[in-house]
Amino acid sequence: MPAVFEYRLKVPPEAIDALGHANNTVYLQWMEAAAVAHSSAQGWPTERYLQQGVAWIARSHTIEYRRPAWEGDQVIVRTWVSDMERVSSRRQYAIERLEPTDREDGTEGSSRELLARAETRWVLIDFEKRRPIRIPPEIAEAFECVTLRV
Repeated sequence: MPAVFEYRLKVPPEAIDALGHANNTVYLQWMEAAAVAHSSAQGWPTERYLQQGVAWIARSHTIEYRRPAWEGDQVIVRTWVSDMERVSSRRQYAIERLEPTDREDGTEGSSRELLARAETRWVLIDFEKRRPIRIPPEIAEAFECVTLRV
């Protein structure tokens, strides 16, 4: 699987707030959904973590909003793991709007507009003890750490 995972969605009406754009809290939901989908694609769905008695919890989120998302927008949340330390992992995100474009040859293409860039520091915990634990090699080896500038 590629180190950079793409999670696609269409902005639903329920994501829109009183200002007419996707609410800031919705971006966190998109980030979590993209992280879970990426982990599942790497062979680690939620159920597998729970069978191992472990779970990821968010220690911190950082989001820089660049542009609003509107109802009906096609959005791509690109995500990748940028580091894997003893008990924590940093995951990066680029949240982009996919915009259709016409090419000179008459075919359709697309361009991407950055809506937000973000990161989450995840900590692996022993689910029963609710304490951080060392990330097992089989989990760490499932994810290639990548450094990208967005």
